[in-house]
Amino acid sequence: MKGNAGQTKVHYKGKEDDFVIFVESVEAVQNWKKDSSIPLAQVVNGWKVFITHKQGTQGILDGASNGQLDSEFGTHQEDEVVKAILTSGTVQESESRERQGDKNITQGGTVAH
Repeated sequence: MKGNAGQTKVHYKGKEDDFVIFVESVEAVQNWKKDSSIPLAQVVNGWKVFITHKQGTQGILDGASNGQLDSEFGTHQEDEVVKAILTSGTVQESESRERQGDKNITQGGTVAH
């Protein structure tokens, strides 16, 4: 992701854990909910289901294992899991902060002399 590109994700609070998937946009999710014939590939960004270890959307994102998906959704088929998260999850948009780092390291004490 470059610069200040926004991120849109869908958060699903499960019985045992929280799950997150990244999507193209809020509009893409809304359009898919109205018309489920829209290919999921046009809605989902990345095709990976993440688990946050009960940290909501702010936790460390780890890839969800098949066992975790089976336990929560009754299947680990990605299409079925993604559909369940899109249907029952909460869409959240966030603006990524601009790139961090020293602006001009020649001015000031950050350079070892």
